Formats: sequence, structure tokens, C-alpha cells
Amino acid sequence: MSTPHILVLATGGTIAGAADSATRHDYRPGQIGIEELLAQVRTLGLDAKFTGKQIANIGSEDITPAIWRDLHSAADDGIADSAFDGIIITHGTDTVEETAFLLDLTLPTTKPVVLVGAMRPATAVGYDGLRNFANAVQVAADREAAGRGALVVMGDRVFAARDIRKNRTRGTDAFAGFPRDAVGLVTPSALDWFGAPWRMGEDARFAFRADLPDVPVLFIHAGITPDYVERLVTNDTRGIVVCGVGEGNMPEPVRARLAELASTGLRVVRASRLAEGLVDREPEDDTNGFIAARALSPAKARILLQLLVAAGVTDLAAIQSEFDRR
Repeated sequence: MSTPHILVLATGGTIAGAADSATRHDYRPGQIGIEELLAQVRTLGLDAKFTGKQIANIGSEDITPAIWRDLHSAADDGIADSAFDGIIITHGTDTVEETAFLLDLTLPTTKPVVLVGAMRPATAVGYDGLRNFANAVQVAADREAAGRGALVVMGDRVFAARDIRKNRTRGTDAFAGFPRDAVGLVTPSALDWFGAPWRMGEDARFAFRADLPDVPVLFIHAGITPDYVERLVTNDTRGIVVCGVGEGNMPEPVRARLAELASTGLRVVRASRLAEGLVDREPEDDTNGFIAARALSPAKARILLQLLVAAGVTDLAAIQSEFDRR
């Protein structure tokens, strides 16, 4: 069997972060370039060849549609290039679930696409970046990974893009999945999948768009009034995601205002602010003209709604059907 050739696309994050001390908390993400990172990786003796490309070198809180565009283009080219067996994307952990979900919806599943990060910078005691990267190599080199969409490797676990959520700000076991937990377990020497691939050889589900429509997220909290809606909705707004309490709930005055806007064509999605918030469709959604996010977090619901509206899908039943598939 030939040595797998992995394309590594670097965007920065904590995995490329550094501080002046091995014990300080205040580090700077995106300080190490792709060549320096790969030089460290090559000391591990992994059975793989690497080609690196620097897309960005930022903390992932600074991710932009322009960076997404460049990353998507490079990943799409890597999938089409027969020289590469898989793709690894190094990424900050704060928004990795959003980038993973966007790529999951807009890339074909003919090769593994694996996002990986770290919870500790490269200069820290107990740096987890190299182990996570070695684990990502195991996944990116595995042919069965190709039929699972975009994947995220963190803390010896493999997560599907639809499920992954960052649950903690500290510690290396910071991620979980919902409604499914991990879809695999991985170490630098072993990989075990929980079930067979479910998306073998699929084309991209949506065309990538860098000019996604305006879809803000409305965070529901005690005491919120309809004025908050007015501050978010402009003439350019095409939809809104409600980050609701409980099962996507909101105060009655806010619901009434959003129902008015929905009747004019604004697409309103009810999601939950809970880490494990499943939002089922309710009878009142038909009257209100609302869409239920099901298991998608507000951030992921926003991305799906943006792609649907950009693709010209505005029918409520058709949008709900797409959310039901996730």
C-alpha cells in the first residue's frame, strides 16, 4: 500500500498559537506557520507525506466569508487532485463547528476532509496539537472517512460536522456531539468507526457562496422585547434564527413580531440556546410561518438557512425538509 499524501490547509488557531511562557494563559493564536508546524509533525514518524498551504493565520473568532472562500477553493482543488488522498484543515476551536458544517454542505464526499485544532498552544505544558494532528492523519488516510462528510478530530474522538459542538473553554476534552456523540475513536496508531459511512461518493449538497445573505441570530433572554428584533432586521435581511430558550421558545410579543415579518417573506428558524437542544416542529409553526431547527445549533441553522436562501429555496415546506434531513 502506498504512503498516503495529505494536503494540509492551515488557518491558524490555538494549534498554531504561542505564548512567552509555557505556563501562561494569555497566548496568541496563529503564530506558527504551516511549514514550522509540518516540521514538528515530521518528527513524529507518521506514515504519510504532507503538502502544506497557508490559507490564513488567525484566531478562528476572526474567520470571514473571504477566508471561507479561499479555504473552500483550496479544499475543492485538493479533492479534485489525484495526487492527494485526503485533506486536513488546521483551525481554531471557537468556530470550527461552523466551518466544518459549511464545508460539509458544499464539498463532495469523495475524499476525507478532516478539521483539527488544539485547546492548548504549542508552547504550553501538555500541548495537545501534535497528538490531535497525528490522529487527524489516521482519519484523513482512511478511505472509509470519505463517505462521512466533513469530520472534526479532537481529544481522541471523531465527530461529524452536523453533530460537533464546543462545550468547554478549558481542557482537552472540550467537544461533544449532538444528537450523535462521536462517530469514531482514534489514536495515532488506531482508528475505530461506530458504523458504516453514510454519504459515499456524494456531490456537494449546495454550491459554495461567499456572498451569503444576511441572516442574524436573535438571542432570547429574560426581559427581551420586540425592539431587539428591529435592531437586527434591515432591508437586506433575508432570514433570522431565533436562539430560543428551551425548545426554541420566545416571549409572546417577540413571537408576534417575528410572525408578522414571516408573513412578509422573512424566513424565521426556531433553534435552542441549549447545548443539547432538539427543536421539533409545533402546530403553531404553521400559523406563525416558522421553521424548526431540529438538532442544529443556532450557528449551524444560520449557515443552512443562508445556503438555502442563496440557492433560491424559500418555500417553507422545502426549507423545513432540509432541516429535517440534518
